[in-house]
Parts: sequence; C-alpha cells; structure tokens
Amino acid sequence: MSETATTKGTAAGTKGLEGIIAANSEICFIDGKEGRLLYEGYNIHELADKSSFEEICYLLWNGRLPKRDELEKLDRQLRVERAIYPEVLAFLRAVPKNAVPMTVLRTAVSMLALYDPDAEDMTPEANLRKAIRLTAQTSTILCAFHRMRNGLEPIAPNADLAHAANFLYMLRGTEPNEVEARCVDLILILHADHSLNASTFAGRVIASTLADMHSAATGAIGGLKGPLHGGANQRVLETLAEIGDVSRVEKYVKDLLAKGGKVMGFGHRVYKVEDPRAMHLRDWAKSLAERTGNSKWYDMSVEMERIVKEEKQISVNVDFYSATVQLCLGIPADLFTCIFAASRMAGWTAHVIEQQKHNRLIRPLAEYTGPAERPYVPIEQRG
Repeated sequence: MSETATTKGTAAGTKGLEGIIAANSEICFIDGKEGRLLYEGYNIHELADKSSFEEICYLLWNGRLPKRDELEKLDRQLRVERAIYPEVLAFLRAVPKNAVPMTVLRTAVSMLALYDPDAEDMTPEANLRKAIRLTAQTSTILCAFHRMRNGLEPIAPNADLAHAANFLYMLRGTEPNEVEARCVDLILILHADHSLNASTFAGRVIASTLADMHSAATGAIGGLKGPLHGGANQRVLETLAEIGDVSRVEKYVKDLLAKGGKVMGFGHRVYKVEDPRAMHLRDWAKSLAERTGNSKWYDMSVEMERIVKEEKQISVNVDFYSATVQLCLGIPADLFTCIFAASRMAGWTAHVIEQQKHNRLIRPLAEYTGPAERPYVPIEQRG
C-alpha cells in the first residue's frame, strides 16, 4: 500500500520532491484524496477514540497492537526511563532563559547520547531501548527547561501517572484532571507519525548512514523546528492574538489573502481534503474553550475557518485547532512545537528502526541546472 501521491518516475524538476516515492514503509499510510490516515493499518479515528499514546508507541515500534501484558510492560519501561541524566539537567540550568525551546530540546536530545549505554549499539534490541528512553525523556527535558526559565525548580516525573498526565504534572506542578490528561494523550496520538514528512525523512536519511538513533532524532528535531513544518501551530496562535477579536477576523483574513499571504494552519502538501486529525482537535477545542472560559479563541478559529473555506476552498490541518487546545491547557505557545516533537519521537524512532532493518544509504540525484563545462580563467584575465 502506498500513498496516493504518484511517482513521476524521476525527481528531475520536481520541487520539494513532491509526488516522489522515496521509501517503502509499513508504518503510516496517507490517502490524501480521501482524507485517510492509518498507523500500521489502523484508522486514526479509531485510534483517537479508543487508544492511548503508550499503545501507539508499541504499535509503531512493533507493527501490531500489544496484548495487555505487553502494553503493561512498555508502560512500566516508559515510566522508569523518564528521569534525565544530571549532566543534561545541569545543561538546562545553564541555558539562557530566553533561548528558543526547540533549540534547547535539539541540543539536549543530542546530549542524551553521551550518557546512554546503548548509544552506539545498533542491534534491534538496543534500538528499541533507545526509542523508549528518547520518548520518555523528551517530555522531561522540555518541562524542566520551561520551569527553570521561569525561576522554578523542575519537577521529578511521577511514576504513578501515565505518560500524558505526567507531562502536564511536570509542566504545571499539579496533577491534571482526567479531561486534561485525555486531551494531551489525544494530541500525542494524532502527532505520533505522518509518513515521510520533512523531519521524518531527515531522520531516515541520517539513519541510512548507520549513524546512531540520537543523531537521527536530533536531525529530525531540526527539521521540525521550521515554521513550514512543526512551527505552524505556534504561528496560528500568534495570528489569533494579532487579530484579537472575532469582529476583526473577516477583514484580517480577506486582506491577508488579497495580498497573497498564507493563513497558517490551512492546507497540506498531501491532503486535498480536510486533515483527518483536525476534526478531533476541533471538537476538543470547543469543549476545552467552554470549560476554561476561552471561547473567544475558539470562536475566532471557527470564523477564520469559515472565511478561508469560502474564499479559497482550503481546509484546516492538524496545526489549526491544536493551537486553541494547547492554549486552553495552559501550555505556552513557544512549547507547541516541542510537544509535537515529544509525540513524533515515537514515529521518528520507529522509522529509524524500520530503516535499519533493510538499510540502503539514501543518496538521491540532483538535476544539474548550472552552466555547461567551461575553462578556468587565470585571475589576471577575468573581466
């Protein structure tokens, strides 16, 4: 099964490798025309309604849903591996408080390799152990940095809490209620993998050189940092803040579109219809907005979605309503992309594992568009 994007036979002249099939993968299937997303054959709608992030991790790393004892074992392993090394914590204390969180996360994840006993072991068993550690520790890193930049002490992981609930606990200092924890769990599920997006492809290219998993994860974080990829959800909230009120949405959006500007959170390189992940976040955005008294942001989002659909027939993507959801959970905007990374770490590591099972160095060709061969002219003779 392959994505609906069709290969043109050669990448020559194709900007951004659009439509080019670059790898075989069993992990994630996207049907861009019908708006379908499957993890290992399971529809994202079923997984969003019935699954947990821990179960998704097992699915991505093993290619099947776990039995109860297998899920319980993985859950225990994730809880045990949450603590970060003292040297990494010392680095986070030394980081400038105004540092970009994704830059901090990228550096800290790279540092983890220095203290991981399996760092250079490329066996499947070691890779799985590293995948568990990286997924468990990414959340701890970003929560610790956030608290320290605000003059607070980091909070140690709570082994009594599931992954999503523990994240909010480490971030805010209080245990979340069931609704909040389930909402974060859903965010992690929906962002866990998305086939060969820019960050995942970057990670697979690195993995194909037989570099270690931490190197691949670090490169993937670098790819996610860009505003055309993971940074879009932060830009959505910045746009809403700039608009300020529902009454100003229509003029703002129409003026922006008239100038040829891009409305963040709309459209997708693969989906030709609505991103299937968006509907779940839309529903949760409404529910959380009503619960927390933040209806203004949800109402502005709904109005923006209506106008863009009318004007451009473009649907929202996963980033659009995730901004409102995370705002209602009290998560700062500049951590949005870090949470994306904390989720996608499960997918990135799954792709590293898959790449190295049947590895071949990824080395595409480039269509040369420079000048024809020409003679070297001595510097004295150059005009």
